[in-house]
Amino acid sequence: MNSGYTDHGVQFKPDHDRIDQMDHPANTLADGAQTRWILPATILGSSLSFIDSSVVNVALPAMQRDLHASLATMQWVVNGYMLMLASLILPGGSAGDRLGRRRVFLIGLCSFVIASMACALAPATAWLIAARLVQGVAAALLAPASLAIVGAAFTGAARGRAIGTWAGAAALTTALGPPLGGWLVDAISWRAIFYINIPIGTLAAVFALQMPSDQQVAQRAPLDPAGAALAVVSLGLLCDGLITLGRADRISGFAELIAAAAAVACFIRVEHRARAPMMPLTLFQNRAFTGVNVLTVLLYATMTGVLFLLPFVFINARGYSAAAAGAAFLPLPVIMGSGSRSAGALGARFGAGLSMTVGACLTGGGFALLALCSNDASYWTGTLPGIIVIGVGMTIAVAPLTTAVFDSSPVALSGIASGINNTAARAGGLIAVATLGLAFGTTSASSIPAATLLPAYRLVLFVAAGVAVLGGLIAALTVRRN
Repeated sequence: MNSGYTDHGVQFKPDHDRIDQMDHPANTLADGAQTRWILPATILGSSLSFIDSSVVNVALPAMQRDLHASLATMQWVVNGYMLMLASLILPGGSAGDRLGRRRVFLIGLCSFVIASMACALAPATAWLIAARLVQGVAAALLAPASLAIVGAAFTGAARGRAIGTWAGAAALTTALGPPLGGWLVDAISWRAIFYINIPIGTLAAVFALQMPSDQQVAQRAPLDPAGAALAVVSLGLLCDGLITLGRADRISGFAELIAAAAAVACFIRVEHRARAPMMPLTLFQNRAFTGVNVLTVLLYATMTGVLFLLPFVFINARGYSAAAAGAAFLPLPVIMGSGSRSAGALGARFGAGLSMTVGACLTGGGFALLALCSNDASYWTGTLPGIIVIGVGMTIAVAPLTTAVFDSSPVALSGIASGINNTAARAGGLIAVATLGLAFGTTSASSIPAATLLPAYRLVLFVAAGVAVLGGLIAALTVRRN
């Protein structure tokens, strides 16, 4: 069974190497009756980031109208969160190893709740974006720490059941997030999607405080603060440069992109020389590992970009309520969640490379189908068929992707390899959302009439189709069947 799951188009995969090393008694967090607090705490805590990621997109049109914001600002509302999460999730996992998983989990939890309150109270867009940045940092601590706590607390068959329960709960919250968030937007306000994090986070903290502290965590290699800082700077400059180009400010945009390239070069140099790099460059000497991660960037870029744009089309062009727009996404996580086991079996039988190629090309076909049916206002004939094809394609592609990552990396580095692939997925989404402004220029999406919004939506879908197919071809050329 594929142990990864999707976070509204973004994949998170358990760090098996790190979990396997937790069987040593010094790393065990709890035993016996004390483990009853583990799953409630970690499920509630990690669900904050999953719900937040899947709900915010549905609320974007309402946020934009209320705050009188531009499309570029809305891009930063999404990308501020993804930037910090993509850049810091690797050092966030290492921090749990060194400082204590329970301690890091509680720090991330409290920070997320405080940042959510700040988002809900935001009087202006600058405040909201700043709070979203803090949310991303907190999520980078929460996500790896929650799974690490589960892995440390259970052994043998109990561990498999616990991780399955944790992942299943995450998939459920991801699926129910958009309809629930849309209902909150319609019934109360977009601010309610952040207020709801406060009681959830508080209850998770109460449960987490019942867990014994893991004082004897393994003291691993030093953290890589220089690498983490350069990752934030590189992705931040790249993201803002693309958004600036979307506002037709070419001089500033290209200047930021050049600075981003320089920052990437510095990052590579630092990682090459670091004693304990957050991203060991030797992994990319394996052609299959490089190919899988390129596919991940391209595939999740298409998914995240389209899922960012769809609520504007549903709400502003087709007159959906926020709740209806959220419900429109529901088939996607349902298909991916229910089909992952079968798709994993197909990948094992026919090879991960073939499955990823077929899945990516099928996903591209789904985007093309959405584009061809974009003038059909009916959800059942104009949208649902494309979403079903995309869901099937993503399921076929994503299920063997985790296996390919582990197969193409040394066992000793499998945890880091999984984290790099997780970062690649988020980085792809970050870049895609930043690029969307090129389709709209300086115009605010909330003021774009359907006659203008729909052609831009169609263009984005055709580009997404081509990018997904390109990812499939790369998988075909780089990932061979063992």
